[in-house]
Amino acid sequence: MIDLEVPKKFRPLVAQARGMAEEVFWPISRKYDRAEHEYPAELDLVSAVIDGLSDSGAGQGAGASSSTRAKDDGATEGDVAAVGSGRRAKGERENRNGSNLSSVLSILETCRGDVGLTLSIPRQGLGNAAIAAVATEEQKARYAGKWAAMAITEPEVGSDSGAIRTTAVKDGDEYVINGEKIYVTAGERAELVVVWATLDRSLGKQAIKSFVVRRDNPGMRLVRLEHKLGIRASDTAAFSLQDCRVPAEDLLGDPEIRIEGGFGGAMQTFDNTRPLVAAMALGLTRASLDRTTELLADAGVVPDPDRPAATQPAAAARLLQMEADYQAAYLLTLRAAWMADNGKPNSMEASMAKAKAGRTCVEVSLACVELAGATGYAETELLEKWARDSKILDIFEGTQQIQLLVIARRLLGYSSRELK
Repeated sequence: MIDLEVPKKFRPLVAQARGMAEEVFWPISRKYDRAEHEYPAELDLVSAVIDGLSDSGAGQGAGASSSTRAKDDGATEGDVAAVGSGRRAKGERENRNGSNLSSVLSILETCRGDVGLTLSIPRQGLGNAAIAAVATEEQKARYAGKWAAMAITEPEVGSDSGAIRTTAVKDGDEYVINGEKIYVTAGERAELVVVWATLDRSLGKQAIKSFVVRRDNPGMRLVRLEHKLGIRASDTAAFSLQDCRVPAEDLLGDPEIRIEGGFGGAMQTFDNTRPLVAAMALGLTRASLDRTTELLADAGVVPDPDRPAATQPAAAARLLQMEADYQAAYLLTLRAAWMADNGKPNSMEASMAKAKAGRTCVEVSLACVELAGATGYAETELLEKWARDSKILDIFEGTQQIQLLVIARRLLGYSSRELK
């Protein structure tokens, strides 16, 4: 059973991440918002600190490292002991608070500082979580210490990942990949790019696999860097893959096309990454709420959670409602990460967390700009920047509409063919 307190072993990591947000990210946040596409050199030191924590076993990076599928030891939903119960029944095993939960907690804190800068920390890309989700143990060891981006989206193929057109054709000991990829976060700066491609377009989504392509591969050409509404510190790339040759050993996981459930391995990536994106949204939401609360307190408006909202100023009542939405999203995100750490399938819960946190982030950040008035709209505060940054968190790793569709399928027991 999940324990809602931050585990003791993660508290130093959370404190380090909070200090990074306040002491490193906030002071340079506006600088790199204006200097779009310029690499934040300050992040090299941040990366060194994270590497030191990981080497010492005190922390985890942004890429969660455990699968959300049930483990080989046959663990089931009843096999996890309640935290704090003091004893475990026969057949139960100890509750795990692992890399998924630690990643969620640390990302929440760093994104309280700046989402774009968090996405720009070397070797902490979403592609790393993709590798963690489906790679073999040998592959995980081979790619360890590398910065991996993730390339899924294509022109005219956005939310429907199963409609991917990029192809991968086996040629001896290599695959030849052809296609286009857009909106690749950290695509220019990363050392590796996890590219989704189909082995046979006639077989639909079951033939889709993910491949690790080295950034210096001559067959993958950078087309452009996008100019964006928000997260400007993070580069977002578009690539063209033309006869891009990749060693067969760089196909992640199982190379066989499996008609039944074959797409599940690739989609398992999202079970790991969606809670991470939810954590990003939570961090930005927390920052907006904290700063707006301070500004309203300076104006004499202090919400009282022990009094009915109707008896308080409208701004105070609004803050209380937004705080409740934040707490709901926070608990959903902890649940999804905890399930991943304990080998429980969490596809629905990951989508619930991402849907709630993403939408809450947009609504709260915009409301905070409104509550702060002219101060919220000006560049003297980061509130207006946070409002711009928030929108992507409701879009990437699956739009709000896709999350709700996934949740509906799981609740009703429908397949993707039965409920579109």
